[in-house]
Amino acid sequence: MERSLELTNMTRVKEFILLGLSTRTDIRDALFAVFLTLYLLTLLENTVIIYLIYSHSELRKPMYFFLGNLSCLEMCYVSVTMPSLLMGLWTGPYYVSFTACMTQLFFFVSLICTECTLLASMAYDRYVAICRPLHYPLLMRPQVCLSLALSSWLGGLLVSAVKTTCIASLSYCGPNVLNQFFCDVSPLLNLSCTHVALTELVDFISAIVIFCGTLLVALASYSAIGVAVFRMPSAAVRRKAFSTCASHLVVVGIFYSAALFIYCRPSRIKSMDLNKVLSVIYTVVTPICNPIIYCLRNKEVHEVLRKTIHLP
Repeated sequence: MERSLELTNMTRVKEFILLGLSTRTDIRDALFAVFLTLYLLTLLENTVIIYLIYSHSELRKPMYFFLGNLSCLEMCYVSVTMPSLLMGLWTGPYYVSFTACMTQLFFFVSLICTECTLLASMAYDRYVAICRPLHYPLLMRPQVCLSLALSSWLGGLLVSAVKTTCIASLSYCGPNVLNQFFCDVSPLLNLSCTHVALTELVDFISAIVIFCGTLLVALASYSAIGVAVFRMPSAAVRRKAFSTCASHLVVVGIFYSAALFIYCRPSRIKSMDLNKVLSVIYTVVTPICNPIIYCLRNKEVHEVLRKTIHLP
């Protein structure tokens, strides 16, 4: 009872200090230039892809519908985390209000959950296209594609609302220093001065359901695709199908490896420097690589891009 009253009387933290990606002043300017360039390239790549998909009828197919959603998500995704990263590199450690921190956390968790579900939907789309081509027009009709996309976005919002509410309800009595370049789950749990077992359990269960559930769907789809590809009689067709699947698996592998290491753990992460490195992988590297791997290597997209910029 005394412990409860003592915590109640403590001053609640009203702002956090984000240390940023690096506290070394000798390399911050160079890192700022690098990450600003990556940010602008990511926005440019995804803007071009969205424009091409929604302005050319030949790209109005289920696969490109999901790619358009993914590009839109990537633009939102980097715009949630990258400004914080750039601010830290420009000014050094800086203050962020409690409300702004929780708002950033909400959008970040929502978008990362949405991306997991979209990647699984895209894997299912490729499975139907390769393993059940005769049923593809029925199984991937526009209503189904729209339902999958909407469920991805709404599911991400729902999961994020639950997780953010749990984390925001914790008491933060100081210190208020986050060794991260944005407001993330693990650094915030490390700062809580109250019992966080229930919040960690909610975080762990949601991570298992979202990350592991969608990963299993993706792996099952690509495993079935792999079996179907090896049964194809034509070597040329096998190479083409395998090339597409291999590209997708690279993205899925990079994204899930980093995300699962951080979020599918029941205990709070102590190695914050490793946390920051892994966070850079799925908040910076994958958004800039996804357009190249998924679209810009695609023959149909190449043709449309050449027509758009009037190349022979």
